[in-house]
Amino acid sequence: MSAEREVIDLDGHDRQPTAAGRAAPDRLLSRRQMTVRLVAAFVVGAVLGGLGVSELRDSREERERHASVALVAVPLSMSGGGSDVSGVLQLDGQLAVTNAGQAPITVRAATGQGPGAQVRDTGASRLLGPGDTGPIDVELRFECATAFDSGLLPMRFSVETDDRQVIEIDYPVALGGGVWQVRAEQACARTSVG
Repeated sequence: MSAEREVIDLDGHDRQPTAAGRAAPDRLLSRRQMTVRLVAAFVVGAVLGGLGVSELRDSREERERHASVALVAVPLSMSGGGSDVSGVLQLDGQLAVTNAGQAPITVRAATGQGPGAQVRDTGASRLLGPGDTGPIDVELRFECATAFDSGLLPMRFSVETDDRQVIEIDYPVALGGGVWQVRAEQACARTSVG
């Protein structure tokens, strides 16, 4: 027996056949396959993760778009008229409401109260697409002496988005110089003469 012992280098990548006659590259080939599989799994995970993040971002943006509601309201018309009390008019009217947001909304309620003026919707809902304008029927009550002194009537609108969220919006409606003031002043003049 020889005094020198054989040393096997486990890190060596020589292509010498082993004692059993098999080639060492089998181990090298399996390491490469494992590396390729790990890289492939990483790439697939990164792609799926990126798609997931993109989907979450799109979903969040859509929720924000649906939740952001903007509208504009102006007096449109007024008709009828009567009073149970001297100097107070009770009339039917309409507000023109414009959906200035990016998603459809349903206007469920509209109410307003200021010095000498009250506005209340008649209970009918109105669906408005983005950029659409539509009338909302309202009941008006004006005190002839003070209704139009402030010029603006604070109003509150209850709006439902297409994802069923109900949002309250405050929007001041201009009373001064509009169709409601002109018609109300004419009616007030008739009631004070009579």
